[in-house]
Amino acid sequence: MSRPGFLLSSWPWRSAAYLLTGAVTGAAVLVGIVTAAAVCGALAVVLVGLPLLVVVALGGIPVALLERSRLRLVDRDPVSGRHRVPAAPGLWAWLTTRLREQATWRELGYALLFAGLLWPVDALVVTVALLVPLSMVAAPMLMATVGDGHEAKVLKQWTVTTWPTAFGVAVLGLLLLGLCAYVLGIAAGARAGLTRLLIASREGELGARVVELARSRVRLVDAFEAERRRIERDLHDGAQQRLVALTMALGLARLDAPPGPLAERLTTAHQEAGEALAELRELIHGIHPKILTDYGLLAAVGDAADRCVVPVDVDLELPGRPTPAVESAAYFVVCEALANVARHSGADRARVSGGHRDGRLFLEVRDDGRGGADASKGSGLTGLADRVSVLDGRLALTSPPGGPTLLHVEFPCELTEAADRSA
Repeated sequence: MSRPGFLLSSWPWRSAAYLLTGAVTGAAVLVGIVTAAAVCGALAVVLVGLPLLVVVALGGIPVALLERSRLRLVDRDPVSGRHRVPAAPGLWAWLTTRLREQATWRELGYALLFAGLLWPVDALVVTVALLVPLSMVAAPMLMATVGDGHEAKVLKQWTVTTWPTAFGVAVLGLLLLGLCAYVLGIAAGARAGLTRLLIASREGELGARVVELARSRVRLVDAFEAERRRIERDLHDGAQQRLVALTMALGLARLDAPPGPLAERLTTAHQEAGEALAELRELIHGIHPKILTDYGLLAAVGDAADRCVVPVDVDLELPGRPTPAVESAAYFVVCEALANVARHSGADRARVSGGHRDGRLFLEVRDDGRGGADASKGSGLTGLADRVSVLDGRLALTSPPGGPTLLHVEFPCELTEAADRSA
């Protein structure tokens, strides 16, 4: 309604059609409900009307179905009205399922509200918003036909006796018709919102929202991993190569410089450049190691185990590669777990094992340290759990005092291409 072309679009007429069909449909529903109730009341004396009361109770289902169809006039979003599937075939199972679910009684309540209150409101809005301005617009025509060119009555209330007055009333009616178009839009929108609130399937809408949230979460994870790989590539191919060239240039300058203060400063600068290069390589490796991208999780976990200060045994069997997001998350879980083993466990040996089974990738990191790890005392394990949960995974930690400590993580995923073991 906020768009400039609203008055020239089809929406005012669609709003009027929605309210007009609501008035007609509501009157028909009222007649049907009153007739069914009267028949059931008359036949209840001989117990024949009791089964008919069940039919009346189910009368909200076709009314709600019709209302969902009418909503398409003014509502672009489809309205779901999913009912539960009966547990067994047959009429009795269908009846018991319908009578036990809340949607049936909610739709019956809407049908009663529709028949008793809503359709008169629809009729009143349509009558006032269309009859008043259209009768004013038709004043000149009424004066020329019914009034023989002498007079015309507007809404049976005001008498127009001159042509300038008649055309002035017509122009005023056109302006009022434009204003009433917005009134029709507001009334139809409010009416459609109430209908959606009462008869829409809450389970269906909730399920749709959950699906959309899951999809958006996957998109965010993929975008985050793509950005990590881009940063790693830029650092590896840009800043790291420049530091390597700088280190080589300083080394050559140190060899060519005569003994003295200049040579000592070149030596110091060469050492600092070497340390900066080492730190940059560690940073690149922490962002997204190239071995993970090129050779997969199996080779990357082996590389992380080789770099750990605690001896680590690796027993990981993967016949293929997970998705990039799962692969990256699994690798960083292993790296963080091995870092905790090296810093806090006091372990003499650690072990990384895992594989893929029943559509799930599982990993275990075990050490023979002192144990006592607690996720509530630090953000490292909490961050790991958050990273795993983003991909619908599960993380479990067992670390009794005295050890051993076992970190178990699972990801739902399917393996794609074969893992490259040449690394």
